[in-house]
Amino acid sequence: MAKILDRLLLFIYSISVGAISAAVILLISGVLPYELNYQQEQNVIVAAVVAAAILFILSLRFFYISVRRDRASLPSVDQRTEYGDVQISMETIENLCLKATSRFRGVRDVKARIRVVESGLEIMIRAVVDGETPIPTLTSDLQKAIHDHVQEITGIPVSFVTVYIANVTQSPNYKSRVE
Repeated sequence: MAKILDRLLLFIYSISVGAISAAVILLISGVLPYELNYQQEQNVIVAAVVAAAILFILSLRFFYISVRRDRASLPSVDQRTEYGDVQISMETIENLCLKATSRFRGVRDVKARIRVVESGLEIMIRAVVDGETPIPTLTSDLQKAIHDHVQEITGIPVSFVTVYIANVTQSPNYKSRVE
């Protein structure tokens, strides 16, 4: 209900600001002539103060909405246990994936991306390897290690792990020195 009200207020606010801006531009440019007597000036001033106060209050509301932290918008995986609810952030699961890959020599620049599906977690790993270890063996071991580590630590089923080898690092060239 609050989101619908906020959207309605934002609509009214944007229409009001647009109309006031257009009127001011037309008055300043001289397209709309204005000559008012004293009573009309007083009415215009009162209307302008009321409109400015309403727009100021709406501005404060929208400022508050823009800076508040909404807990519901933080990406997480929610689980219900017999004792209550548990939320595990996606960042936590990504860090668990990175921890599992750090145990492998020759794997560098690892990035993890997590997606929640009905069957569990889909984990996509992007890495650069050194080229010393056979890639099929390395990726298979990586997949199993990440799958087991994340599933064991979080208790969330992992449906599959995809490993993408982006590149092979170049080993530094050492010039042999002959004496």
